[in-house]
Amino acid sequence: MKPFRFGVQLAELPVDRWREAARQIETLGYSTLFIPDHFGSQWDPMTALPALSTATETLNVGSLVYDIDYRHPVIYAKAAATLHLLSGGRFEFGIGAGWMETDYVEAGMVYDRPGVRIARLDEALQIIFSMWENERTSFEGEHYTIREIAQAAKLPEGERPKLLIGGGGKRLLTLAGRYADIVGINPAIPEGRVTSATPADSSPERIREKVSWVREGAEAAGRNPDEIELNSLTFVTAIVDDPMPVREAIAKSSGMTVEQVADCPLFLTGSASEIRDRLEQRREDTGISYTVIQAGDDALLETFAKEIVEPLSG
Repeated sequence: MKPFRFGVQLAELPVDRWREAARQIETLGYSTLFIPDHFGSQWDPMTALPALSTATETLNVGSLVYDIDYRHPVIYAKAAATLHLLSGGRFEFGIGAGWMETDYVEAGMVYDRPGVRIARLDEALQIIFSMWENERTSFEGEHYTIREIAQAAKLPEGERPKLLIGGGGKRLLTLAGRYADIVGINPAIPEGRVTSATPADSSPERIREKVSWVREGAEAAGRNPDEIELNSLTFVTAIVDDPMPVREAIAKSSGMTVEQVADCPLFLTGSASEIRDRLEQRREDTGISYTVIQAGDDALLETFAKEIVEPLSG
């Protein structure tokens, strides 16, 4: 089993003390600081992540996740290679096929059906990997045409950015199994927005099925699926002695049972000891070892670090 790792996702940091805030997350023992990629009122990850990497020494920085439609794959290849070098290998290059329809609508971009977006991601990954490895890259596909473009950057031999792909459907997770070092096991969001039915797609039964798709993709590509690190993003974290009121409220709004809520990766609720036990059992059952929680409550980040991160990851 992979060792436990824990990350923090945030959309922005306090402008007057962003360096100190990032260093505090590092000091608390979290592995990675992630920024999502959306067009709402939040920081731009391509700008913020390099700065955050220079403000810290051991903390990984990552995108959770870049949308392939927002930038050309040549841009992603160069930016990821550059940040890999500047950070000393601490960049986790998260990328996906896109899902939030409002981003596309507000920016005047075409919101293609999922199959088209996933096919575009597949082509983009071929270009990106080639630009990391080869002096020149040419590619002709349905979505991209590249003519003898130069290597993204001079990477040390055998090195490249660590690739994270997040997804919730079979086609995307199978693709992730072919390419990714880290795979985010997420609920599927075919509607282009989070709905009351979204959390149910992360029930324990569904999670096990999604992990099997990742493993199938890896095996079909001749990869060892056990080498892939599995990741989950938590929406709600509540370290409380009596989690029943929180679980009942989530169950009522999501259509899940209280028992499913208690065992769903989207929700970490309960006493510290119960959460630790559930994370250990989940790792044993599914292989998920890398948990990312939401920032916003400094006290919660400190408590979670003391009660969960430190005991499980040391």
